Amino acid sequence: MTGMLVLCRHGQSEWNLKNLFTGWQDPPLTDLGREEAHLAGQKLREMNLSFDIAFTSVLNRAQETCDIILGELSLKIDIIRDAALNERDYGELSGLNKAEAAQKFGDEQIHIWRRSYDIPPPGGESLKMTAERVLPYYEKEILPRVKLGQNVIIVAHGNSLRSLIMVLEKLSPEQIIKRELGTGAPLLYRIDAQGHVIDSKDFAA
Repeated sequence: MTGMLVLCRHGQSEWNLKNLFTGWQDPPLTDLGREEAHLAGQKLREMNLSFDIAFTSVLNRAQETCDIILGELSLKIDIIRDAALNERDYGELSGLNKAEAAQKFGDEQIHIWRRSYDIPPPGGESLKMTAERVLPYYEKEILPRVKLGQNVIIVAHGNSLRSLIMVLEKLSPEQIIKRELGTGAPLLYRIDAQGHVIDSKDFAA
C-alpha cells in the first residue's frame, strides 16, 4: 500500500516581497503569491492528483495558499490547522528588513542565525527547535494516514517544511540549511506502508 505526501510552501507574502523576517507574524499573500498558489494547484491537477486530507499552519498565508490549491483541484476535504506547522519563530528579528537586521546585529551574526542548524536568534527558534515541534506532530498525526495509503497535502512554510524534508530525504543538518524552497512549488513523495520514501518529484525542478 502506497500513500502520497505533497509538501508546498505558501505563495509569496507581502513580507517576502519586502525582504522582512516573518516567522510567526501574519502578513497576507501578494497578488504574485496567489498566482503561485493557483499554478501549484494547476500542476497537481495536470497530474490528476487528489487528496484525502490537508494540513496547514495557523498562519493566513499558508491557509490561503491551501484554499487556492484545493480550489484548483475542485476538492472539498477536511483541512487541519495546527501551530506545530508554523514557520520558524524569528524572535527579535521578526519584522526587520534583512539589511536592517545586519546593521543592528552585524552581518556575521545574522548569517549564523540564518544558516546554523541549532543557534536561535534572540527570543526565537533555531531550525533544530522548529523540527522538535514539527516532527512529533508529523509522526503522530500525518504519517500514519500516509502509511495507510491516504494522499495528504501539507501547505506550510520554508523552515517547517525543511524539518520534514530533512527526515524524508535523510539529509544532514549541514545539507538541510542549504536547501532552498521556492514559494508555491510542490514536492511530492510516494511513501510505503513502512513509512519509507519510494520516490519523489520536485515540481520546481
